[in-house]
Order: sequence, then structure tokens, then C-alpha cells
Amino acid sequence: MSLTSTHRAIDAVWRIESAKIIATLARMLRDVGLAEELAQDALVTALETWPKSGVPDNPGAWLTAAAKNRALDWLRRRQMLERKHEELGRDLQIQQEIAEANFELDLDDDIGDDLLRLVFTACHPVLSTEARVALTLRLLGGLTTDEIARAFLLPEPTIAQRIVRAKRTLAEAHVPFEVPRADELPARLSSVLEVIYLVFNEGYSATAGEDWMRPALCEEALRLGRILAELTPKEPEVHGLVALMEIQASRAAARVGPTGEPVLLLDQNRARWDQLLIRRGLAALVRAERLTEERGPYVLQAAIAACHARAHTGNQTDWARIAELYAELAERTHSPVVELNRAVAVSMAHGPAAGLELVDALTAEPTLRSYHLLPSVRGDFLKKLGRLDEARAEFERAASLTQNARERKLLLDRAAALAS
Repeated sequence: MSLTSTHRAIDAVWRIESAKIIATLARMLRDVGLAEELAQDALVTALETWPKSGVPDNPGAWLTAAAKNRALDWLRRRQMLERKHEELGRDLQIQQEIAEANFELDLDDDIGDDLLRLVFTACHPVLSTEARVALTLRLLGGLTTDEIARAFLLPEPTIAQRIVRAKRTLAEAHVPFEVPRADELPARLSSVLEVIYLVFNEGYSATAGEDWMRPALCEEALRLGRILAELTPKEPEVHGLVALMEIQASRAAARVGPTGEPVLLLDQNRARWDQLLIRRGLAALVRAERLTEERGPYVLQAAIAACHARAHTGNQTDWARIAELYAELAERTHSPVVELNRAVAVSMAHGPAAGLELVDALTAEPTLRSYHLLPSVRGDFLKKLGRLDEARAEFERAASLTQNARERKLLLDRAAALAS
């Protein structure tokens, strides 16, 4: 095997196995930052060894064993240092830790438990949202700092600092490497789902840059969501989020035109929608709805996405049902963005005047002041009502607010088309 192909193999194995390895070491060491460092050491060893010896028959097991050995070495070194500076009681505690770690080497442990602990640790509320996203992609996605930086169009040092600070914060706050207690689980799970959905949304509609979509981020979020669904099979909101992402991801090929330009929902060729992803999404939605009588935000959003997925054409869409679902979602979230989406559904079901009335009520909402989709939606309603000059001004304002080059061009083109 050539050096290049060996490195590709190592990269592929690392992407698959890194989260499991880090989770295993974090259980042994109770320190996520240290666990990642030692896992990286094992990766470096593979990069040095495999080109000479060849890729092992079970490369994941090789990496895991190498990383565990490094963790045990670290525990032994700490034992020697502690012996010089601490009392016998502490010495015995370290010995017990080593004994437990050695015992774990021989256990056929459920790696799912470790992964779940790692998910909750990386997404701990003690961290900022930005730090949670970066750390999750680093530890659970196996992405390099450079890859995360490029995905979010940020300088690599910025992402590196976020990750370093996040690991330091977890260590200083003594965040336990564990699944939250039952009374803490809903809030903590909400944080995890928020991170995964933020990653997906950035891939689905990039907030900045030259590309309308970043498919790699969608794929990563979907992968994390599917893992979480396997680890928490009785959580309806987890299945709801997976359903939502599966169905939205099914439209990816139809959302971008031949030159990378955005294609809006009603203009998409639905024959290009991925039916396998739609079936997976609908199945996940069924699982979610069977688990609860009171639908949460992700289950409701998935139900809305399902209405679009079931319609063979835009004209067949059950907009009245979508408007009802958005009304239910608005009651749960009290989100102005949800109200804006409800206005779109109401306009499709009952006419642009009804939608415009709802949008006009949102124009004073402070959180939407810089939200480009507010004037974009309002411009669409005004256009349909024949108020073309007002519509053009709204499209131009929306273009000035967006940071995405593709979206800006789309809005400016819509404004130019209305020029008298």
C-alpha cells in the first residue's frame, strides 16, 4: 500500500473510531481534554507505524489499544509523582484507578454509554454555544481544527482558541463525565439537540460565504443525530430532530442550481428529492410520535417537513395543516422566527394579504431587526399583491442584511426584476 493510500486509510479509520476512543479514555481519565490528547498521540503513532508495517486487520482495535496504553502510562506516571507528594490514602486511590482502568481493558464494555457521556460533556451548558459546537465537531465528528474553521468561515486560531478554552472550562468546572440525572436530562438533552441542529442549519443555509449550502456539515449533523437516536431510543425529541434533518437533507440536490445558485422550495424539481432520506425521516417521525402525546419543537418541525415531503407538487402541499402546526409550534417556543414561518404558511393557505398582516405585526420585533428573511418574506407578499415598488425596496433591504453571497444575488435579482 502506498504512503498516500495508507494515510487515507488512517484518516478514514480516525473519522470512524475517534469519538469512541476519546470516550473510552475519558471514562478512564475523567478528563476530556487529556483523553483527546492521548488519542491524538495514538493517531501519530499510527501515522509513523502503519506506512512501514501496513494497516492492521482491525485498525480500530489497534488505535484503541494504543490509546488505552497511553492512558495507563499516564496514570502510572501520576502515581509515581503523587507518591512523592501525597499521603498513602491518595496513593492507594491512584492504584485503585489503575486497577479499574486495567480491568476495563478486558471488559466488553458498552461503548454506547461512553459515547453518550461524551456527547453530554461536549455539549455541557457551562460552555458557550460556539464552544459547544466546535468541541462537538472536534471530539465527536473527528474534524480537524482547520476543517471546522473552514466550515464556519472563521480563522483557524479562533476555532483553536475556542476548543482549548472549552476543554479548560470543563476541567476547571470539574464537569463530571457522566449521563445527567433524570431531573437534569431534559435541559441537558435540549443543549445537545441545539448543537446538532445548529451544525445542520449552518450546512443547510450557510449564514455567510460564497456557497448556499455546506453539505459536509449537514452530513455530520445527521451522523451525530443518528448516533444519539441509537443511544437514547426513548427520547421523542431526538427522533424528531433526526426526522427533521433527514427530510430537509432529502432536498439538498434540488436546492442548488447548475452554477450553485439557490433554488427556492416551490421552484425545486421534486423528482430530485432523495426518497430514501424521506422514508427514513418519516419513519423517525412515526417513532417520535409513538413515544409522546405532547409533541415538542423538533417533532412539530418534523411534522411540518413531512407535509412538504408528502406533496408531489407545490400545489398539493397542505398549507392549512402546516399553518396549524406552526401555530402549535409558536405556542411552545414563543419564537418570532416561527411566527414569520407561520405567516408564510398562512399566506399560502389564505392569500398574501393574510400573510402580510402577520408579518407587519413582526416588523417592530427587536430580534428580527437584522434578520434578512423578514424583508424578504414581506417583499414576496407585496409582490403578489401588486405593490411592486414596495416589494423591490424590501428585497433590496434583505440583500443588504444577508452575509451569504448567493442569497444576496438572488434577492438583488428579484428586486431588479421588479424595476419599472
